[in-house]
Amino acid sequence: MGQRDLRWLLFSGVMAVVGHAIRRGEITDPWLAGRLARKPKKLAAVALANKMARTVWALATKKETYRVRTGA
Repeated sequence: MGQRDLRWLLFSGVMAVVGHAIRRGEITDPWLAGRLARKPKKLAAVALANKMARTVWALATKKETYRVRTGA
């Protein structure tokens, strides 16, 4: 049951971020903007939640801290 709860929490958080970005018209993440241009909002949110879950898993297993990527 724990994984189900975690998936729901990730999806809920991502839907809040996506909805807020769409309402404000300010999608600053190019990856998310590309997904939203090609896919429905909920499908893009699931993809972002999956990306976040993979990032968190990698950070947890490697015992690293998150580093924000700077622009190219």
